[in-house]
Amino acid sequence: MAVSLGPADGGEDDDQVMAAINTTPLVDVMLVLLIIFLITIPVVTQTVPVQLPKEANQPTVTQPGNVTVAVDHHGKVWWNEESVADRAALTARLEAAAARAPQPEIHIRGDRDVAYEHVGRVLAAAQRSGIAKVSFITEPPPR
Repeated sequence: MAVSLGPADGGEDDDQVMAAINTTPLVDVMLVLLIIFLITIPVVTQTVPVQLPKEANQPTVTQPGNVTVAVDHHGKVWWNEESVADRAALTARLEAAAARAPQPEIHIRGDRDVAYEHVGRVLAAAQRSGIAKVSFITEPPPR
């Protein structure tokens, strides 16, 4: 901290430049920021204690009655490797599958580059048709 009380020789020399930097405001701001960070960090790190699920990959058990619905990167829908013309045809196939006993599982395979809208439409159609079990097929994470 530097304080200038005037020239040492007692003369009136006002043209002299003072080269010292007043650091008091800088220190004040830094102390305020330090106090703010010390108060807010414990609030940010506290969360609700929950038990998160562990990652587990289960191999897909393909039964003869299961249906695989694939959605390619253009949004085109495939029913067990057979192209589906439109949403009405998909809904008709899903309703026929829902009426069978036992009801087959529907496995949805969505391309990684497809818009979620197309996969969501297939999922909504399966729900409206009354399909009880719908699964998503994904690639296992790299080890």
